[in-house]
Amino acid sequence: METLSWSHNVSSSLHLPLPHSVCNSPPFQSSPLFYQTCQVRRFRICCTSHQTSKGNQMIISVTGATGFIGRRLVQRLHADKHSVHVLTRSRSKAEAIFPVKDFPGIKIAEESEWKNSIQGSTGVVNLAGMPISTRWSSEIKTEIKQSRIRVTSKVVELINSAPEDIRPKVFVSATAVGYYGTSETQVFDEQSPSGNDYLAEVCREWESTALKVNGDVRVALIRIGVVLGKDGGALAKMIPLFKMFAGGPIGSGKQWFSWIHLDDIVNLIYEALINPSYEGVINGTAPNPVRFAELCDQLGYALGRPSWLPVPDFALKAVLGEGASVVLEGQRVLPNQAKKLGFPFKYSYVKDALKSILS
Repeated sequence: METLSWSHNVSSSLHLPLPHSVCNSPPFQSSPLFYQTCQVRRFRICCTSHQTSKGNQMIISVTGATGFIGRRLVQRLHADKHSVHVLTRSRSKAEAIFPVKDFPGIKIAEESEWKNSIQGSTGVVNLAGMPISTRWSSEIKTEIKQSRIRVTSKVVELINSAPEDIRPKVFVSATAVGYYGTSETQVFDEQSPSGNDYLAEVCREWESTALKVNGDVRVALIRIGVVLGKDGGALAKMIPLFKMFAGGPIGSGKQWFSWIHLDDIVNLIYEALINPSYEGVINGTAPNPVRFAELCDQLGYALGRPSWLPVPDFALKAVLGEGASVVLEGQRVLPNQAKKLGFPFKYSYVKDALKSILS
């Protein structure tokens, strides 16, 4: 099946045979062009007319829109003149982050209004979930999992219950590289099995919930690595510790750090919305993961500080408790699928990513 990445959809499929008289012509039948042009060819078109209110405009509903990735994704969609529905549990928080004067036309929907927002949307992006870079207790661990499962389950239910003609055509749901477990020696790609620790269990349930969506909806599961960007994410927590301990590696320094720049993860999600080739599991990590010691060397260089005194495990555990395992243990994850799809990474090397963020 040929795929055309049009932003304005006409129908789910078109059949375009040549006229019968041309295809039955003996001279033409002996031509190599016969097999290329005279068979009925099926074209898949990317969206449907009821879901494009102006030209090639999309309508995208986003959960987790007030988070680190969500904020930047909403900014990108809005800048590109798409309609955005922010699905939130706190209208006041969403209105503070997306004020009307800066984001005219954005629709903020509390949970009771999610159904009406999802119906008629071109696509849904699911980024909701309690941050994992926090101090874990048994209650927090339950909330880390349930916050993801509950929202994903609700979104899937609302997509599935929508009448077919106003059902979203694509569902992009976040998950994480924690799916693979941790290792200092293994290399993981989209085909690798799941790990057996707590975060792997969270990711498996998160993904299996997303995959309950209607079979006619294209699903992209983005297993996101550690996102590097300004004003949030992992760097916001690392830099103060780094400065306090003269910028050395955290823990052994041998653990792998599978990272991605904020711009690249936003662009990857955006591409998954518009490109029908983006389907199934896609690792949201840069092509060149690094060991933690190298990350710290590069961070020290970017900050103009030395990188020699290690940050001891106990300092991180004092801040994050069991949650420190996210940083103290890592995994080497490669974005094979994104590379196969030809995704253009803006930042392939951590040195360039840090330079852009910290300069």
